[in-house]
Amino acid sequence: MNDPKIVDIKDMLKKTGELYANRPAYRFRTDTPGKFFEITHKEVREMVDCLGTALVSLLNLKGKRIAVIGENRYEWEVAYLSVVAGTGIVVPLDKALPENELDSLIRRSEVEAIFYSEKYEPALKRLAKDGTTKLKHLICMDAKAHEDGIYSFKELIEKGKRLISDGDIAFKEAEINPEEMTIMLFTSGTTSQSKAVALCQRNLCKNLMDMAVALHQISCEDSMLSFLPVHHVFECTVGFLLSLYKGMCTAFCDGPRHIVDNLREFGTTFMVCVPALYEMIYKTILKNLEKAGKLEAVMSLVEAHKNDTMEKKAEIFKDIHNIFGGKVKLLISGAAALDSKVEEGYRNFGINLVQGYGLTESSPVVCVNTFPGKDENKHKFGTIGKALNQVQVKIDDPNEEGLGELMVKGPNVMLGYYGNEEATNETLEDGWLHTGDLCTIDDEGFIYISGRKKSVIVLKNGKNIFPEEMENLVNKIEGVNESMIYSIPNKDSKDENDIKVAVEVVWDREIMKELYNTEDEKEVYEIINNKIKEINKTMPLYKAIRGLTITEVPIAKTTTGKIKRYEELAKIKAKC
Repeated sequence: MNDPKIVDIKDMLKKTGELYANRPAYRFRTDTPGKFFEITHKEVREMVDCLGTALVSLLNLKGKRIAVIGENRYEWEVAYLSVVAGTGIVVPLDKALPENELDSLIRRSEVEAIFYSEKYEPALKRLAKDGTTKLKHLICMDAKAHEDGIYSFKELIEKGKRLISDGDIAFKEAEINPEEMTIMLFTSGTTSQSKAVALCQRNLCKNLMDMAVALHQISCEDSMLSFLPVHHVFECTVGFLLSLYKGMCTAFCDGPRHIVDNLREFGTTFMVCVPALYEMIYKTILKNLEKAGKLEAVMSLVEAHKNDTMEKKAEIFKDIHNIFGGKVKLLISGAAALDSKVEEGYRNFGINLVQGYGLTESSPVVCVNTFPGKDENKHKFGTIGKALNQVQVKIDDPNEEGLGELMVKGPNVMLGYYGNEEATNETLEDGWLHTGDLCTIDDEGFIYISGRKKSVIVLKNGKNIFPEEMENLVNKIEGVNESMIYSIPNKDSKDENDIKVAVEVVWDREIMKELYNTEDEKEVYEIINNKIKEINKTMPLYKAIRGLTITEVPIAKTTTGKIKRYEELAKIKAKC
């Protein structure tokens, strides 16, 4: 079945609603094991119409800004759709925001209403009563009825339903301008204060149509597991919206510890996630094979069948596929760099794991490492793939090795940063988006990413150190949970501007006790330091790590696992 051409989200809901009306859109467990409760695509679209009608005709929110905050749930997604499909501008907010940041973003976005999960109610009540913001309407996704000035999500749907039955078509017949801002997304702010990215519906719809072509394996027969925070554009576009566009069924993950169980339980065939989770699962599989005394035999089998097709590998390593439920068709890794050895490990087992790449500013997908049909077996490791159909890419000011900043142009590129003309002009140049990522592009158009331009460490001799590359090596040390590479002054040099490479390591107490029978911090330091010395021997002298700090406190990260380098550096400096 050919996917329909769409011009806006309302158009997408209408056309795909007709195609997939009676297919399940959401699946939930019941008290009976193996039995599920489902919501159909038709029911989802009816809820959107009813809720949107209530927002426009009862709460007078036509053209207004409306925020959504909470855990991944179908109510969050219906709320989002009820805003963009005919009401106003949606502002998805990070569910992990502390109260002071939530306050700041609500003020900056000038929202007049907010959908939320119950746990945010105390903070939002205080904010609404403050009187210094535009926030007027609080809509709780858990409330059963309108009470104490709080609207009920479910009750608004019922009221909208009655309005529609009485002939109200204000929302259902609303016209959408696909070129106007209808989505305001705040960046994760890994190196500076978050910016408000202005996206239009043309941005999202073009990206959805391109993704449908690139992910040719996916159809309405598929089931996806929603894990990443849905406010983040990666999960929002490639998960939530793509699932509706393709007529898929979505189930919601219970959390990181339950992800493998959920994959099995819900018969998942498709998921988008971050490298940290894929790497954790892969390490656990290898560890369990080792404990069972099977690792050597399995690795020999891998080597013997390396050149087989993915289908053949899947048959050979059926037991490993069954860990994931035996139905996984495609896994996508994004938001950070995936270790190519882990990528290769999955694919050696016949599990179709690929990397994708994008930015909030590009709605988000720029490229994905998938191949058409039988070419799936010609996979290239370590690349983020080729640009999507309607996306152009180029390297800005490449060096002699072809390395430079990746530039992106296409219908998915943002309108700009809302209220920040200076930042917009710095980032957009004649329609080309400065990604801030240093990349190379090979003769076939495959893109290889080296690291963030802003995080590159430039040594006195002009050599560049890419922290992500070095962190990948350090993170392979057993007992190391994560690490961050940074620079410190070289006190051995007479040049006060000379610097050297240092690393902060987060160590795992349980593993260190299991492997080395120690929990003593000084002994742990020596063990890790010796391992780093071994790493130093494998690389050019200028890359050698000359400083080490260890901690058990996790590194500051965004909700999609990107290191907040500026914040973590401040923590390190405060200790010195």
